[in-house]
Amino acid sequence: MKKLNFERIIAWLENHLSERQFVLLLSFFIGLFSAFAALLLHATIRLVQRLLTSSFAVSHENWLYLVFPAIGILIAALIVRYIVKDNIGHGITRILYAISRKGGKIKGHNTWSSIITSAITIGFGGSVGAEAPIVLTGSAIGSNLGKLFHLDSRTLTLLIGCGAAGAIAGIFKAPIAGIVFTVEVLMIDMTMFSLVPLIVSSMTATVVAYFFTDTSAMFSFPSIGAYDFELERVGATILMGIVCGLISLYFVTMSGFCEGLMAKLKKHFYLKIIVGGVVLGVLIFLFPSLYGEGYNDINLILNANTAEDFGKLMDNSFFAESKRMLIVYVALVIVFKVFATSATTGAGGVGGVFAPSLFLGAMSGFLFASLWNEYGIGVYLPYDIYALLGMAGLMSGVMHAPLTGIFLIAELTGGYDFMLPLMVVSVCSYLTIIVFIPHSIYANQLARQNILITHHTDRAVLTLMNLDSVIDKEFDVVTPDMKLGQLVNAISKSKYDMLPVVSAGGQLRGEVHVRKLRKIIFRTELYTRFEVSQLMLPPATILNINDPMSDVMQKFEDTHAEALPVEDEHGVLKGYITRERMFAMYRKMVADMSEE
Repeated sequence: MKKLNFERIIAWLENHLSERQFVLLLSFFIGLFSAFAALLLHATIRLVQRLLTSSFAVSHENWLYLVFPAIGILIAALIVRYIVKDNIGHGITRILYAISRKGGKIKGHNTWSSIITSAITIGFGGSVGAEAPIVLTGSAIGSNLGKLFHLDSRTLTLLIGCGAAGAIAGIFKAPIAGIVFTVEVLMIDMTMFSLVPLIVSSMTATVVAYFFTDTSAMFSFPSIGAYDFELERVGATILMGIVCGLISLYFVTMSGFCEGLMAKLKKHFYLKIIVGGVVLGVLIFLFPSLYGEGYNDINLILNANTAEDFGKLMDNSFFAESKRMLIVYVALVIVFKVFATSATTGAGGVGGVFAPSLFLGAMSGFLFASLWNEYGIGVYLPYDIYALLGMAGLMSGVMHAPLTGIFLIAELTGGYDFMLPLMVVSVCSYLTIIVFIPHSIYANQLARQNILITHHTDRAVLTLMNLDSVIDKEFDVVTPDMKLGQLVNAISKSKYDMLPVVSAGGQLRGEVHVRKLRKIIFRTELYTRFEVSQLMLPPATILNINDPMSDVMQKFEDTHAEALPVEDEHGVLKGYITRERMFAMYRKMVADMSEE
């Protein structure tokens, strides 16, 4: 009965709403659900942190910092292993993979699994952010709503973008940043068909966040309007952008290195948790600023007025009574943040690098201004403003998303008066890191596998094309020991002028081309004298089922072949792909992507 009623609902919607109207309706609900998910996650994290650390004294170290993070990682890892039974780490990378390889389909458990596991990980002290898990949650909501109504992959991808935009807008109360993030990081093309649903989802999520919290910016920034951006600070701002780019480079490369080390312990489940937990616990014990997302320290930097206020960054640490060590403490926090983040995710915790990027940016900007002012290099640099600029710079560098860095920081702090310096820092940071790394921290792995979607239409189409879908699997085969007479009989039944020669195990041994047999095919006296093994020729080249389509097209160009064989991972012949069929699908997909 329920199934029948649902089918009636779908039929009614199809009869009364156009495709665009239906997508807009779905984008509204996606924004609504994404915002509630974001609010739930942040509230849960704050509750867990308050329960665990509210009794800590600020004047000395707390030994429980050694224990809590490991417990959180253990609980999250056990949930992932025994309940979820799927990899949910690197949330945004998984979204990009779903777009490029899964037709926009994200598993249903992602609508809740990332919320639970990341809340536990971060609440117990994991040095990661909640944004990537909530973006995955929002995208999963969009994808699964689309699957519920049997929408095509193109629309599913758009709904994934709506979920991501709604998640960013809901968690940060930043509607513009939600849209820009979706276009810049998830590579959702900004056409009129896609832009309006993104706006609806982002706007809805922001309104929900305003309703349940307030309309103020996420970070209070009382210095807005107190300073003018003077030309004397342009040089320092450019240098700040370059420094942010280099710190971003350090963060991205070192996190990849650390995760590679942790991956070697993949088969040793509990040992991996112990190693990661010990590393994270020790780092947080020495530098409590590494505990959780770090948003409290960002607010402290943006609102501090005196040296005593800034000294609160060292609360709960060995450095608490030595305020003169502040610069050294901040520098060490910047160095070790990447190890804390990598230990959290590598050991099995769930979280992202969104918050770590903002935290590192604030710390880097504060350190830059402190050193600049301490040594009197030039005009005085306000600590809070350069912390704000540092947040934009690290966001732009780590994510390769300068527009996201600009608009997110402006909306997070209400710092629209500083759009020009935000632009300068973000662009300089981005230009610095792309000299060394062409892709963001999210896209590096996919780019190495040639499965990354980009805004380049031709490359995007080649990435989205599925080799398996263009293979012709209906073909006749012959064996190497078959006589010429049997071969002629097989040719008479085949629809192709070429027959693959395969072994008993299905491995390709060669090809027989009918045109090459003209001189002997009608001489019946030769039918028992020749075997296929004497008549076959090697194929021009052999494709693998996992080859990217860009490589497939290049091989067609290099060999000038009309058809090429495709093998699976075990060397078994899967079928043939023809030049005509491949280019027909390519032209169709280009036309589909070009539609508004």
